[in-house]
Amino acid sequence: MKRILIVEDNEMNRDMLCKRLSRRGYEVLVAVNGQEGIDMTRSEGPDLVLMDMSLPDIDGWNATKQLKSDAGTRDIPVIALTAHAMTGDREKSLDAGCDEYDTKPVDLQRLLQKMETLLNRRGPI
Repeated sequence: MKRILIVEDNEMNRDMLCKRLSRRGYEVLVAVNGQEGIDMTRSEGPDLVLMDMSLPDIDGWNATKQLKSDAGTRDIPVIALTAHAMTGDREKSLDAGCDEYDTKPVDLQRLLQKMETLLNRRGPI
């Protein structure tokens, strides 16, 4: 079973994603801010991280930069999940180290396709 870490401060978004991904057979872990996301990625070693970019304390861009600069976590795929859909936001997320970018509200089928592409690229754990 693939383990997905959701780093999301909005309770409604978190709950929706947790339920929908759990129903599809993923083990879901949850962090509510950037520092907790970094710590849990390091301690739990999820197969993939769904990173909200507008987080308290450490935002998703800086959290991703920290994960991608750490040899222990740099190979874990990160998908930016954000309501930021302005020109340049996708590039900003990819420049921070995110492997993929998706907008909110979440289109679950589109997100699942991106997740599966990254999980399959990473190979079996």
